[in-house]
Formats: sequence, C-alpha cells, structure tokens
Amino acid sequence: MFSGLFFVSLLALPGFGKFLQSSADLQAYDFVVIGAGPGGAAVSNRLTEDPNVSVLVVEAGGTNNDSITIDVPLLCTMLTPNTQWDWNYTTTPQPNLNDRVLPFPRGLGLGGTSAVNCLVYTRGSKQNIDRWAELSGDSSWGWDAMLPYFKKSEKFNFPVDGHNVSGQFDPAFHGFDGFIGVSVPGASRAIDDRVIQTTKDLAEFPFSIDMNTGDHLGVSWVQALVDRGIRSSAAAYFSPEVLARQNLDILLNTRVSRVLASSKNSFNVVQYLDSVDGKLKTIKAAKEVILSAGAVGTPSILLHSGIGNATHLTSLGIKPLVNLPSVGQNLTDHIGVSSTWLVNSTLTYDAVLRNETLAEELLQQWKATKTGIYVDTSENHLAFLRLPENSTVLKEFGDPAAGNETAHFEFLFQNGLNSVTASGNYLNIPSGNVSPKSSGAVTINSTNPFDAPVIDPGLLSHPVDIAVLREAIKSAHRFVKAAAWKGYILQDLTNATTDAEIEDFIRENAVSFFHPVATAAMSPFNTTDWGVVNPDLKVKSVKGLRIVDASVAPSLPAAHTSAAVYGIAERAADIIKAEYGLL
Repeated sequence: MFSGLFFVSLLALPGFGKFLQSSADLQAYDFVVIGAGPGGAAVSNRLTEDPNVSVLVVEAGGTNNDSITIDVPLLCTMLTPNTQWDWNYTTTPQPNLNDRVLPFPRGLGLGGTSAVNCLVYTRGSKQNIDRWAELSGDSSWGWDAMLPYFKKSEKFNFPVDGHNVSGQFDPAFHGFDGFIGVSVPGASRAIDDRVIQTTKDLAEFPFSIDMNTGDHLGVSWVQALVDRGIRSSAAAYFSPEVLARQNLDILLNTRVSRVLASSKNSFNVVQYLDSVDGKLKTIKAAKEVILSAGAVGTPSILLHSGIGNATHLTSLGIKPLVNLPSVGQNLTDHIGVSSTWLVNSTLTYDAVLRNETLAEELLQQWKATKTGIYVDTSENHLAFLRLPENSTVLKEFGDPAAGNETAHFEFLFQNGLNSVTASGNYLNIPSGNVSPKSSGAVTINSTNPFDAPVIDPGLLSHPVDIAVLREAIKSAHRFVKAAAWKGYILQDLTNATTDAEIEDFIRENAVSFFHPVATAAMSPFNTTDWGVVNPDLKVKSVKGLRIVDASVAPSLPAAHTSAAVYGIAERAADIIKAEYGLL
C-alpha cells in the first residue's frame, strides 16, 4: 500500500503512468479496462509489462488513499455499508429471510471491493477449482494449472512482530514475489490457545496447517490480505514501479455507461460520463475492451449495452444487440449468521471499543510499529468443515459441495464483537454456508445506465442451504463445549435450541457474506444456451470484448473470493498475451 503523501507527489511527477482526472488527457490505447478492482488492476499491470502495449483503466471512484480506515486491517468493518468507499447497493426483499432488504457492499475506487473487504485470503478446495475446468470444458482452469497463478499474484510476508510462524502455513503453496500481500496473524488473541486446544480434544475439528493447499478442511490460522501490517488491496498492482510505466493511464471518478459496437458485433468502444463537463463521451480500444466491473457492475453494463436476454431488454425499451440470456443470471453468494456467547474475560475486542483511550493507544502503536491487534482482521483462526457423511441433510438433498473434500460450512473465531456494546465481553462465531445451492440474478429495471441494478441473490431459495446452516450452528455450539472452554462460556445468546428455533434465528439474522460470482459465467466454446464468456473469457457471439472479474467464475468456491479473482486475472493476462504474441 502507499501513503497519501506518495500519491500527491506522484501526480506532480512528469513521465509517470498517470492518474487522470479529465478525459482531455486521454490518448489512444490498445486496451481499455473498465474497473480497478482485483481483475482490472491485475490484468492492466501484466499487460503493461510489455512497453509496446498501452492500457487505459477507467475507474468509477478515486484513489482510496485518503483514509486510515482502509489501511488498518482491524477497521475493515467500518468501511461498509453506507460509506464513501461503497456503491451502497441493497438487495431486493429476500422471501426466505423474512423479506428483509440486505446491504450488498461493493467497493468503489482503486482496489474495488478488495479495498473494503475483511481481508481473509482463501482459495477453496482443489475440487472447487477443478469444478471450473469441468464446467468450462477447459482443463487449464483446473487446480493444477491455476495454482501457479494463485502463487504468482501473492507476496507472502511475515508479521512485523517477528514471531515464529512455522506451523501456521505451508510455504510450498505460496508465492513470495507477487504484488498482493498475504500474511498470518501478527498479534495474538486471548482465545488462540483455546481454539488450538479444541482441535486436539475434539476429532470433529481437526487442525490444518494451511487452508490454501487445495485440501482446506479443518481449523487453520487465518491468512489475510495484509502486507507488513497494512491492508493489501488490488491497488498494490499499481506500485510505484508500475505507475512509472509510460504505457499505463488510470482515469478516475469516471462512470462507464455501456460498451458500444464500432462495427457489427465488435464491441470495442467504451461510453462514459465525463466527470468535468457531465457529457457522455466515448473511447475506442484498438484491440479490446476488458470489462472488470465485478459480479454486479459487469452484468449491469452488459445489459445496458444491449447484451443479455433479448426479451427482457425489449420489455425495457433497450434494443437487444446480442441475445445472451445468462447475463446477470446464476448469481451465487455465501450466506451466514453469527452465534454469540457472553464470556468470563475482559480480554476481548469489546473492551477496546468501549475505551477510547485504549483504542487510540493501539492505533498509535499501529502507526508507529505496525504491531498490536490492529494489524490483523477480525479473527486469528477459521475453519472449513463438512457435515458428517451420514448426515440426514446429505441423505435428503444429496451433497451440495464440489466433492467429498470440500467444506459445507465455515467458522470465523472472533474474540469479541465488532460493534460497541454497553457492557460484557463476547465470543462471536459467524457460521457461513460455503457450498450453497441457491442462486439469484443481477438485472436492471431502467434504461438509465447510472441507476442502481436490481440485486436478488436468492438467499436460502434452495432448502438444503438453511439445513446446512442450521447444522453449522449446532457444530459451533459443540465446538465451545470442549474442555478448553470450561469456565469461559457464561451464556449462550443465540437463544435457539430446536431445529425450528434455529431456522427462525437464521431467517431473522442471516446476511450475505458478499462473495457474489457467476453473473457472466464461463461455459464451453460453442455453447450459447448457458454462460456468457468462453474459456478465453471473450464474450460469446461478439468481438473486442472480454471479461476479467468474479463474474466469470462458473461456480462459487468454498472460500472468500478475492484469491480466486486474482488467480483468474493472472491467467487472463497470459491468455491475452498469448493471443497477441506478447508472451
């Protein structure tokens, strides 16, 4: 990450890759990349490694360099919703969640959602990624082919406090020379020993040294998108050395309305709203437009461009140019809910939030030395776990996971809450369904490309999902009944014991985990009845338009999704380079 002083000084230096504030400074470009999140940042970085290739990145937000809230990992929960760094989207009322309307955070500005997420770095299981190969009909999207790309994006680094990290990760599965910082926790939490002891005492919860080896089952130390105590977002792909390239420009604070055809089925023109004069303008890519606006933004732009379900577009008064019914469909997301216990301790994050003096001392420690609890995200441990193979849920519905070595649910072990409470200290364990069968859609209901899209993730629309989440909550309660927690747990605040009570609790309290994918999913070449892009990530039935972001993932890994997008983008860059003879 870079300081605000760096960015201010950089803007004044001649000859550097530029952060542009006005379209008056635009030149001619080989590639125009829409969005500076993980997909757009990574692919624009890799393409401009060749000095003969010119790239313009068009980003709707700013540099995101002006707030310590972004840089401090533990402050991640303050970044969304309803902030300047968020698109501030909401879902439609969710029928299976008591018709609640949920926030649906998406990051705005350099780094995209990677600038506002809670930093957990997980790739999913080998079976998850091999499922991509199966669905796309292309083995190069499988685990063995993708692992080098996961590692290529990664700059694994060690906590500033210098503690011994052996036994906390497996270096054979990590990269050390990439752009995106990944690290294990840099400060201990009071519950660490209890979590580890439980893995020794209860066979249901085995310890795993590293959840990113392809075999992700078990309880592990968290790996987070942190570089020496500071958030590492996709903005890291725009390092000083990269910004020094003469062939990279970044146009900030500029909303893209649609992509246009320069000739029949060649969609290589970007229409955008000029932030200076408020007029719609266009820029043409000599080679390609790369759409990297994310699982919500990308289908919205496609639909407003006349690419999508022809019947739906016609009903809105938008002329359908390319009939691709899958645009915006298959939206798949994780859902989760927290279980909370009152505990016999004062050493929880609750005490920090209620003590402004202590909070300021810890912040000053972070500023001075990049040590203390502010260097980490909300938890030091997580778990990826499966239902027992004889589970009645699996017998009734079949296995929703990608395979028998892929998790059904996840735990995050949080020493305290992330909101101020009047009194008390708490243990919080969010449980997430990470192999959901439910799906929804991103659609539009207006011809105005700047209106918010309609987001319906369809949470809990498949009955297996609430059953899995119900059993996950039961499992979390078994975890804290281990001997390691004796005398620590004072009161269960979930107040639900029967299956019916737990399901009612879920419907009233569960939320999206904000991991949407598949709204422009990959499918095999020559397949147009489902899918939006071919395995080379080109939009089907058109020329000059490719997609590189979470929307192209054909299925949702049992994982937080930023790692997946970095891997997709690194592979996409090589696909593009090979096509144009740049490798």
